[in-house]
Amino acid sequence: MKNFFFFIFSFLPYLVFPQDRGDAIIIGSIASPRVLIPILASDSASAEVCSFIFNGLLKYDKNLNLVGDLAQTWQTEEEGKVIIFHLRKGVLWHDGKEFSAYDVEFTYKKLIDPNTPTPYSGDFERIENLEILDRYTVKITYKEPFSPGLASWTMGIIPKHILEKEENLLSSKFSRNPIGTGPYKFKKWIAQEKIELVVNEDYFEKRPNIDRVIFRIIPDTATLFLEVLAQGVDSSGLTPLQFLKHSQAPQFKKNYIKFRYPSNSFLYLGYNLNNPLFKDKKVRQALNYAVNKEEIIKAVLLGEGKVSTGPFTPESWAYDPGFKPAEFSPEKAKTLLFEAGFKDEDGDGFLERKGEPFKFTIITNQGNLERQRVAEIIQAQLRNIGIKVEIKVVEWSVFIDEIIRKRKFETVLLGWSLSRDPDIYDIFHSSKTSPSDFNFVGYNNPEVDKLLVEARKTFDRQKRKQLYQRINRLIYEDQPYMFIYIPNSLSCLHQRFRGVKPAKGGYWYNFIDWWVPLKEQKYKIEFKG
Repeated sequence: MKNFFFFIFSFLPYLVFPQDRGDAIIIGSIASPRVLIPILASDSASAEVCSFIFNGLLKYDKNLNLVGDLAQTWQTEEEGKVIIFHLRKGVLWHDGKEFSAYDVEFTYKKLIDPNTPTPYSGDFERIENLEILDRYTVKITYKEPFSPGLASWTMGIIPKHILEKEENLLSSKFSRNPIGTGPYKFKKWIAQEKIELVVNEDYFEKRPNIDRVIFRIIPDTATLFLEVLAQGVDSSGLTPLQFLKHSQAPQFKKNYIKFRYPSNSFLYLGYNLNNPLFKDKKVRQALNYAVNKEEIIKAVLLGEGKVSTGPFTPESWAYDPGFKPAEFSPEKAKTLLFEAGFKDEDGDGFLERKGEPFKFTIITNQGNLERQRVAEIIQAQLRNIGIKVEIKVVEWSVFIDEIIRKRKFETVLLGWSLSRDPDIYDIFHSSKTSPSDFNFVGYNNPEVDKLLVEARKTFDRQKRKQLYQRINRLIYEDQPYMFIYIPNSLSCLHQRFRGVKPAKGGYWYNFIDWWVPLKEQKYKIEFKG
């Protein structure tokens, strides 16, 4: 009996009692979402909010393995050409209607509809037929074996009964007032200020313990950190300076936990390849030689990152650790620029070609001081070899809608957060250049196109890895981007949250299990921030 009581009491710190349910988590974000429809959510701010509202058929667990979400089980047949999903029964949309195979079919049809401005169509255009076997069973047949097939079904599913009569999803009321199947329901959106979600009492896994999730939009990293210190924000990304230095403040150490993870993302300078200035590969290669990435990492990241060698990071199984980045060599840069026809024709210290000066503008997004600092360093280093660079900073939604979608840029300084499957077809295939697609720089290499398609047909991981490593070398040789760095992912979380269990997949994977002891709960009434 004594041992029995010891067993019970040893687990008491991990038990969640009904009275401990409640509270809110306030998540700080420097960017405002554009649209809350998962198949249209191409920016990270939109995708993050959507992840609380919608579910895919599958999801990644704490070890980055695919597991069931809206699909309870699945099976593959014909060497991966066919996937049969067996859906969960009794899952409800937030309006009380039951989720079914018809919603999966509807989402698929919207993804491949030419009138839907989605960048995610590529994976679903590989499907030959989607067949509803019954209300809870879907059979998907691909035109040929498709290795990223399972991973693509982490895409959030949208409701047919609400959206089937909407011709334009982007302008629909649903895009700012969504209804999903996820652990949280949409409540309100105050533009450029906050988005509030409330708990889904009927969530099919179980009721989450935290009652509300609030995203506060604070488009400046310094201001956001002041809110962290004032405990006005519970979760936030941190700049390297904040992570290493500012977090030593007593009020931070008392209230927050810090996290450092290798990120699956990279920062790049993307060239508009339709601009005559950047059509010559030698010019792009010269710019790569002219910029000291190690100096940028030391100055901007304070060492919290590494030089990028292409579109894969060390977190990807496709990464090639033996491939080294180009050296920093202003002399090689000058030689290549001379071969491309640039020289100082008038003796003013700057390069010209046929009387036209070599000058361009870097555009990046407001609120990200790291990117602005990177742009300034690139500006200074290119000035050293005779190139004039201007910097323009714009608000995020304007950046996406007016600069990226309309291709109104010479260069952009941006980052990619990559999927766990190394398929980069949507970013680099020459067919993915429409206004809503991800290949907005206009990259076109027939050999890369061919290899990207071949890699999608290959299920043997070692063979597929070899294909992606060949793709990496070709893309790096072409330099459609200047690959700059892979940053560490730095963040903080308020200590009152219990049940947080960091793993390979981060620490948000089990958010529905988090809880706050009743005596430590802060937001017992509606958050008014």
